[in-house]
Amino acid sequence: MQTLIPLAFRDLLLKGIWDALMEISHFFRDICSIKLNIDHIERLETNIVEILCKLEMIFPLLFFDSMEHLPIHLSFEAKVGGPV
Repeated sequence: MQTLIPLAFRDLLLKGIWDALMEISHFFRDICSIKLNIDHIERLETNIVEILCKLEMIFPLLFFDSMEHLPIHLSFEAKVGGPV
């Protein structure tokens, strides 16, 4: 998901849709990295809210379920627990 989405869909999707998918893939890439910086994690906490709002504007609401809010908690868990 972190590397395939930006490459596979770059020429197929509209720019706004591709940007939102690229941002979510970069979020997961950054949250899964070996080294985590507290300032960077705090920036990820604010950015994930905007990313999810962009995705909600693009995809129909039936696409989302209760699992959509879990990436919001991932940045807090990474800050508390550190890299795993």
